[in-house]
Amino acid sequence: MHDYLLSIFLGVVEGLTEFLPVSSTAHLRICEALLHIDLHDGFWKMYTIVIQLGAILALPVYFWHRIGQFVRTFPKGERGNRTILTHPLSLTFIAFVVTAVPAWALTKQIGKNLESLWIMGSALLIGGIVMWIVDALFTRPRTMHMEEMTLPQAIWIGAAQILSAVFPGTSRSMSTIAAGQVAGMSRPAALEFSFFLSMPTMFVATGYDFLKTVMPHHHEQNIAPLTMNPHEWIVLTIGFVVSFFVALAVVAWFMKWVRARGFVRFALYRIVLGIGLLLLLARGVM
Repeated sequence: MHDYLLSIFLGVVEGLTEFLPVSSTAHLRICEALLHIDLHDGFWKMYTIVIQLGAILALPVYFWHRIGQFVRTFPKGERGNRTILTHPLSLTFIAFVVTAVPAWALTKQIGKNLESLWIMGSALLIGGIVMWIVDALFTRPRTMHMEEMTLPQAIWIGAAQILSAVFPGTSRSMSTIAAGQVAGMSRPAALEFSFFLSMPTMFVATGYDFLKTVMPHHHEQNIAPLTMNPHEWIVLTIGFVVSFFVALAVVAWFMKWVRARGFVRFALYRIVLGIGLLLLLARGVM
């Protein structure tokens, strides 16, 4: 029963934090430290990948209508003023490539940083300050909708997202949202593009992690091939389902919240959490 409750708890944490600009990676690592779980153990490594896939699946489900709209209007767009390079689907792919290539080249450094709660605490704090400043200063957007985005904006946002890959705790959504606002996008437009960019980025990243975990000739030496028993399958399924439904609710709520209230409260939360984590680390509590 302990494993089932733990799976529900971690599924809720993943679903709540994956798409909010607060870093799901940092929250899972904090839970690991506080609850004394080894998320690098073979099964729990698999578990964190699967619950992340559950959260990712919430995006195409929620944005199904928008995805269909973009596919139908490719490449000229709904207004007929887009090209094969400036259509929203193309800009999403371009931003993904801009992020993916450097991130792949820096895989070893990313792996080292994932072990450091100091880096995560610092990234939470600094990212919160940056997010607060950006949300306060960039209040006159030129690009109100994702359909109006430009190629330079997409490249800039893709480049900014590299920070979240290299420095865990930064948050993919925080880096893309803040970069979008700096580039002249409205909050809703920046948030929607952040969600669309998350789909290919996270599917590829989690798929790569999944292959490293289950294929003996690809994974690291400390991750053993998995032989799942019925109990583990139940734990895995619980986490996947909980993560999916919580993430789906969070995405729907977040889209409405941002239109009315902005990102300041999330910035404050990041700052408080980052300072709290750094203080605990300095005192040797974690």
